[in-house]
Amino acid sequence: MSLNRSEQLLFDHLQAHKEERQHWREKLQAEAGKVSDPHAWAARLDGELRRYAAERAALRPAEFQLSPGQPLAKVSMRNLAELLLRLWGPPVAPRRPPADN
Repeated sequence: MSLNRSEQLLFDHLQAHKEERQHWREKLQAEAGKVSDPHAWAARLDGELRRYAAERAALRPAEFQLSPGQPLAKVSMRNLAELLLRLWGPPVAPRRPPADN
């Protein structure tokens, strides 16, 4: 899976900070059990990750530098959301092949 620059910065930040990584892992696991559609959960998580990245950028602007003229609010975090769901979410049951008649 390919992450954009902003997603990669945030993913690296989570990897480097154990407490924040644990917070997001627990949040994701707790919420994922309540959501039946993983695509809807990834879309919601996209918005939450964007807000989190904006908060980090405000606190640590040198660490979260984006391309000039690219507002963080317009950057997608969908690929990162899907990656985190794959890494930390509940296991996905394999699809059964269609039954032959």
